[in-house]
Amino acid sequence: MDILIVDDEKSIRLTTSLALEGEGHYVETAEDGETAIKRIKEENFDLVFLDLRLGDEDGLDILQQMLKVRPRQLITIFTAHASVTTAVKATQLGAFDYLEKPFTPDQLRAILAKAHRALQTRHEVVRLEETVQELKSEVRHGAPPLRFASEDPKTNAELETLFRAAASPASVLILGESGTGKSAIAREVHERSHLRDKPFVTVSCPSLSKELLESVLFGHVKGSFTGAIKDTWGKVHAAEGGTLFLDEIGELPMEIQPKLLRLLQEREYERLGENKVRECNVRVIAATNRDLSACVASGSFREDLYYRLNVISVTVSPLRERRGDLQRFAEDYLSFFSTQMGRKLDGFSESGRQTLMRHAWPGNLRELRNAIERATILSHGPQVEAADLPTPVGVVEGVNGSPALPIIGGEHSLDDLEQAHMREVLRWAPTLQDAAAILGIDKATLYRKRKRFGMD
Repeated sequence: MDILIVDDEKSIRLTTSLALEGEGHYVETAEDGETAIKRIKEENFDLVFLDLRLGDEDGLDILQQMLKVRPRQLITIFTAHASVTTAVKATQLGAFDYLEKPFTPDQLRAILAKAHRALQTRHEVVRLEETVQELKSEVRHGAPPLRFASEDPKTNAELETLFRAAASPASVLILGESGTGKSAIAREVHERSHLRDKPFVTVSCPSLSKELLESVLFGHVKGSFTGAIKDTWGKVHAAEGGTLFLDEIGELPMEIQPKLLRLLQEREYERLGENKVRECNVRVIAATNRDLSACVASGSFREDLYYRLNVISVTVSPLRERRGDLQRFAEDYLSFFSTQMGRKLDGFSESGRQTLMRHAWPGNLRELRNAIERATILSHGPQVEAADLPTPVGVVEGVNGSPALPIIGGEHSLDDLEQAHMREVLRWAPTLQDAAAILGIDKATLYRKRKRFGMD
């Protein structure tokens, strides 16, 4: 824990610091209320030990000022002037606990253990609140839980390997195309591990700039960059004791890769703008739609980091290679959206089923989910028909209202085919980032091509 000792007696500050540091905690000290409140504003301490007599200052006044700055701060009052009345008043004002000087090492350890339990409970409440919000978001935006069993022997073998490894602390690397359910699989690994009651924290690597991504991962201190107006903890700290899921790790900037390697090898990190080394205990799961071995060969991904991540590795097959699962997933989505929208749909007609099976589903489960949600809204009959679903595989809609174009062959230019394919992918991809990933280009290239083809 990070602990602040506030006492006007140098000997008390020194002896208590030595005792706490001997237990493995980081300790700072302050000799007066003004200094203590300044540090409370600058730093988020796990626990504060506050003397009730600070020269001419009243410790109860300092207590109240601290709690105004940080209302949830754990503050233990200690003093040589103990009384039941003072103890009761301090706890009524918000003190966490009360310790009379002189105190024994066992009494100090008891306070630390109680504070540790309180912090764990607080983190668990935050984690549960985040989980509830995630579940609410899933219900709003649409997807039933995936069933982690496959009719494809290769996929089943991959998943069995992954879930057998869930109980170990080893790093896990999940490979596969965009939309194949890598995030859901990562969460399932967490739920099947001994860390299931600990935090599961996700970081999307391509969603932020290098500076912001480093701050999101490791945290930062006030003034470390423009806009850093206060000390902030990162996702590594939030995932303490649990799982840190790094989505699209192939997009991780080279500048941050050595810091992630240090986290994996040494279980250490530093916040941005801070020289203090902090320890962490997290299990890392990473996922990417890139060929990381090719990235290593090209020099865009560190070889040592690749091997640290690649302890347990699986590749999730795309939906077009799992035809046995395709209809099952489609039926699950249809049941989910029908219930959500109050519709009564009796599965897929034969033409609808054939259309499902013919389509290549380049966006995988994301595209399938969006297609079934659309079909649930647009269908008129008791079943989903072919017309309610996307254009069948082998045909895409024509450009600017022209007739449909065959994907291969025919008297069509490459520009026509590229434009038609891009329109289809943009139509079904949930976001531009997903569309770019499906097309195998970056967002900037996608923007230029959209502008060139008049798709803005």
